[in-house]
This record gives sequence, C-alpha cells and structure tokens, in this order.
Amino acid sequence: MIDRRAAGAILTIDLDALASNWRRLADRLAPSGTECAGVVKADGYGLGVAPVARTLHAAGCRTFFVAQISEGIALRAALAERPAAVFVLCGLLPGTADLFAAHRLAPALSTPEQIAEWRGLSAELRAALPAPALHLDTGMRRLGLTAAEAESLLADPTALADIAPATVMTHLACADEPEHPLNAEQYDLFARLHAALPGVRGSWANSSGVFLDGAAAFEQARPGVALYGVNPTPHLPNPMAPVVRLEAPILQVRRIDAAESVGYGASHVMAAGSRVATVGVGYADGFSRALSNRGYGVLAGTRVPIVGRVSMDLTTLDVTRVPASEARPGAMIQLIGPDMPIDEVAAHAGTIAYELLTQLGRRYHRVYVGGPEGAAA
Repeated sequence: MIDRRAAGAILTIDLDALASNWRRLADRLAPSGTECAGVVKADGYGLGVAPVARTLHAAGCRTFFVAQISEGIALRAALAERPAAVFVLCGLLPGTADLFAAHRLAPALSTPEQIAEWRGLSAELRAALPAPALHLDTGMRRLGLTAAEAESLLADPTALADIAPATVMTHLACADEPEHPLNAEQYDLFARLHAALPGVRGSWANSSGVFLDGAAAFEQARPGVALYGVNPTPHLPNPMAPVVRLEAPILQVRRIDAAESVGYGASHVMAAGSRVATVGVGYADGFSRALSNRGYGVLAGTRVPIVGRVSMDLTTLDVTRVPASEARPGAMIQLIGPDMPIDEVAAHAGTIAYELLTQLGRRYHRVYVGGPEGAAA
C-alpha cells in the first residue's frame, strides 16, 4: 500500500457499494430462482481480487469466474476456506490439471481438444477436480464449442458421462443493445442446447444480460462490470451505485498573463487571464492520454476541462471558473467518481469503462471503504 503522502492521487474503492450492487442484481434474479455469480477476473476489474471477492462472498455470492489459472489461484487464496465454486474461463490447457486440482478450480471446457484433455485424465485426478463447465459459442465467435461441436458431443452419451458438467455457459455479444437481433439468436440456440442437458445449470446472462428477459429462463447469471458501478443499461440511467472515486491534489496553479500554450505539442492555447492547475496523474497511472483536451475533472462542484495533452505523470486542467480560494495547491480534483461517472470518462476517452477500471495504476494510494471485517486485509 502506497503511503497517502507519497502518492500522486487517492483511489477510493467503496466495498459497501460493491456489495449493494451484487445484492441489487441478485434481488432482480431471485424471483426466477436464478443464481447471481460474480466475475472477478483481471484482479477484480483492477480493484483488488482479495477485497472484492471477500466482500462479494460476505454479501452472498458463492460462484466466481476468472479468466486465467493464475487468477483462480489468487482468488482461492483470498477466499481461504470460504465455500465457493471457482471457474476458469481459459479452460483446461495441457499440463495444467494438477493446478486445477490443487486449488479446487473448475475449467470451462471450450474446445474438442480441451474435452479430450479432460477425458484423458486419470480417474483419480478427475475425481479430485471440481465438475467443469461446458462453454458454448452461440454468437461471440470467440471461446466456446460451435453448435456443430456441441451437437456432436450431445450425441455421445459416453463423452457426456465422462465430463459430467456442472454448468453449461455462453457469452452474449450484444446484451447492452436490447433490440439487437443477435440476443434472440443466442438465446434460442443456447436454450435448445441447454435443453439437451437436463440437470445441468445454464449460465447465459452477463451484466447487461441480467436486464434482458432471457436471464430469468436459466439457472445462473454472471455479472461482471456492473458489480463495479459501470452502467449495464447504457440506454437508461445507471441502476448501479458508483464504486470507484479517483481524486488528485493540485500540485501547482499557474496564471496565464498572455495567450500561451500548455503541454506537449502546444495542442491547447490558454486565454490571457486564465488559470491552469496541474495534478500528478497521467497515462502511467492508467489515466488515458485520449482524455487530452476532451475530458473533465470536478473541483469545488465545478467541472473543469482537461487542457493540453495528458502526459505520463501529469494532467493540466483549466480552473479559471473556480474561485482562486478553491483552486489552490492541495485542493482535490475529482477525476472519476459520483460527479464524474466512469462511463462518462470512458466516453470522453473514446473507450469503455472496462478498460479504464482495469488500467487503474499502482501509484495511487488505495483506500477501501466499508465491506466485511478483513476484506481489505
């Protein structure tokens, strides 16, 4: 943990908001009996897998998904002896079965080769492994068995008995666009294949998918980014509570006495009589260079535009509209938070909030607020 006095900015992570977001999604799914799992890959979307997972577990989450084996190992260590199922989306790669067994991780089998790898394991090793998931590609064209590969597997009772999957899953490509026709196509294909696997839990919806009608038809949903306060319904107001706040103290305020440029490339010219504040946050901290001359901060309740280029360690903002008594060295400018939502920051940067979250740097002083006792330990 970086000392607050030594850091260029303060990153506050509200674990109570994280728990509230999970409960909000779980409550939405509860009438249909659909389980609400939690996706905590990429180090809990950049917020720290240990405090994130412990908070979600305390809220009631019992099934977790990660992308890579190393993430599963870290997650299992964070949860210690807490009861939980952990699925690894990269699947069973050759020579990794012992890692899955040692850390009680379940692979998501997504290719015929991975299925063959599973079936080729010794009976003793398979018995030591949690039941896997079958990952079906219903329209993403990424990981997962094709429809033809899935149908071939379904026609082989011996193979299915060898695998004995706990879960069959897919991933939605366009769930954040409710009217996109691919949503219905993916639903229909997944429903047909899932129906051929009686007793196997179906996992269909991601964060945005929770808000589609199809989520209630299956036994599990796997929200990810919505847990962390990102809007899963971009066409509507955000139903999730903000989790992340990034604030940086002003290092210096400079008065511009004549029209002068600021920053690399002289990409912005300040008017005479204006004032520019510099904060110690830059693209080395995951604060996107694409925010140059496009993004905003908030100082004393006023939006202040980013002017000039975001550099490696520094960002400059026009604070002319803020009284000098408020725009002074040491005053905090909010770069992400309730007054500058992460979805809006991402839009200014021409990207998505997922990217901003997972790129949050390690030079910040991190503060964890709320959550169960020991969550941030």
